[in-house]
Amino acid sequence: MKRTRLSAEQIVKMLHDAATALAGGRKVEEVCKDLGISPATYHRWQKQYGGADVETVREYKALKEENARLKRLVAELSLDKMALKELAEGKW
Repeated sequence: MKRTRLSAEQIVKMLHDAATALAGGRKVEEVCKDLGISPATYHRWQKQYGGADVETVREYKALKEENARLKRLVAELSLDKMALKELAEGKW
């Protein structure tokens, strides 16, 4: 199969479609074949994105980005603080 990179929103939608098909009595292998993924990929996605909906995934992604931005900001401020402290102590 061709390897493609899907967004989290696309994966959640595919899992929702798969759950609907599985509730209709189809087997996992048949559903995976229709979706174009392997059963191992389906089970990995199910474990990772379990009961999430699209909005939850979007919020999670936004929180991760904000957290990374804040960590960079704290690191920059810590460096500035250390530089000012050394300057004030006369180690310069």
